[in-house]
Amino acid sequence: MMQITKTHSHNALHGVALLNDPVLNKGTAFSLEERRQHGLEGFLPPSVENIDRQVERVIEHLEAKPNDLERYVYLTGLSDRNETLFYRAVMSDPARFIPILYDPTIADACLAFGHIYRRARGMYITRAMKGRITEVLRNWPERDIRFICVSTGGRILGLGDIGANGMGIPIGKLQLYTACAAVPPDCLLPVLLDIGTTNELLRADPLYLGSREKPPSDQELDELVEEFVQAVQQVFPDCCIHFEDWKGTDAIRLLNRYADKILCYNDDIQGTASVTLAGLTTALQIIGAPLVDQRILFLGAGSAGIGIAKLIAVAMQAKGLSQHEARSRISMFDIDGLLEPSRANLSEAQKVYARKAAPSKDLVKTIETLKPTVLIGVSTKGGAFNQRVVEAMSKLNERPIIFALSNPTDKAECTAEQAYTWSKGKALFAAGVQFPDVTLNGRTYHPGQANNFYIFPAVGLATYAARPRLITDECFIVAAQASADQIGPDLSAKGMLFPGQDNILETETTTATRVAEYMFDEGLAQVERPRDIRAWIERHLYKPQY
Repeated sequence: MMQITKTHSHNALHGVALLNDPVLNKGTAFSLEERRQHGLEGFLPPSVENIDRQVERVIEHLEAKPNDLERYVYLTGLSDRNETLFYRAVMSDPARFIPILYDPTIADACLAFGHIYRRARGMYITRAMKGRITEVLRNWPERDIRFICVSTGGRILGLGDIGANGMGIPIGKLQLYTACAAVPPDCLLPVLLDIGTTNELLRADPLYLGSREKPPSDQELDELVEEFVQAVQQVFPDCCIHFEDWKGTDAIRLLNRYADKILCYNDDIQGTASVTLAGLTTALQIIGAPLVDQRILFLGAGSAGIGIAKLIAVAMQAKGLSQHEARSRISMFDIDGLLEPSRANLSEAQKVYARKAAPSKDLVKTIETLKPTVLIGVSTKGGAFNQRVVEAMSKLNERPIIFALSNPTDKAECTAEQAYTWSKGKALFAAGVQFPDVTLNGRTYHPGQANNFYIFPAVGLATYAARPRLITDECFIVAAQASADQIGPDLSAKGMLFPGQDNILETETTTATRVAEYMFDEGLAQVERPRDIRAWIERHLYKPQY
């Protein structure tokens, strides 16, 4: 990704150097005249191909690979050789490529990161650079960076702390900005803030590429993050910082510190909350029930659960409830049981949702007592929604809403087949990964994937175009509603809670338009409001063509 941008002329590079530049390289698509002009004669086979023929070859290569991790490695190499062809292939069939580039394959890619490493992509900031982070960021060749996705690797998917192996996440997330919402790739910068790792196995792995020291204290981390944040403001003043996959307590603390001060957001907290609210909104439209009447129980009370609960509460308040009333409709259950006032180990963020109820470590009994209409799993405990849990929800509700959001696949609280089978087809179900369709008693059910890629690329596109001062929680509520509004009667009849992935760019552009409209309406945008926001958004879209 350390490249010359498309705005530079081919004349800046010549011969093999041009073929080795992933942004300017066309491979076999260079015309005969271009080959003569740029010293490429003799380096390429004589046939001149268009980009669509090149995509055919990419597909053939992928089909010959034995598994999705090998396909991921191949696509990574392709993006390093020819960025335009990479995005042309990926954007030609997003439903096919997203599971390879991101969930669920990205989990395997991160676990093996040091073993499948090919070349540097993005930037690594270490504790040894403290006092010099501004200087280090200036090494990046592009000046107009609009998004930095930064992670410590401290809490990757359901994998826990994987340190520098987590760099696969910022790289993959930013690829989805482009693949799903056509945000130009040259303005994107993945960053791994390598603060060390608690993972003993990684520290003992001779091929591990990160720092082998243990993570610092909260105070030292906060000082490092503050220097990084200020360095970004200085070196890339128009940049939005996208915090991704930080340890839960760090994620909440840092978002609270910076959300109203700089242009930033945390996708694990706000993006996950938004896509969950989108699916919940669609489910409630299907059964004709208002959000304010729901009783919501979470399994898992980390940063993702807290973020979802907060956004749902804000959405309930927008519909007329007080803050106290909204929060009272939300309960949480974690490894130590129901969150209730006698628990001494609750964080400040968790105390907000401590339920005035008797202590309980039995999830089924808690369901029977609290009578939730919605059950949301963000626990990373695979199989936690067992048959007794699903049947308890089904006994209480004609159409129980069950979201098993943990990923990768083996961390999901239940599968789609289990949810539909144990509820006898009554459940409105979504998961964090895409499960296959399920046929039960002659009827086919289409499980939804509550994946953040429905939200953060669209918010990114709106931010890229409108240049807001801040990104507020309300921006994510607007994005959730925009996603839900794209589920027509035909999709609702199939039980689908999210739009299909086959036309994801259209979906994201529609959502981005709504978010941008909100940014203009609320005075967040820092550019002049266009007459036709949709057409204006479309003019900003990256097109993967030579």
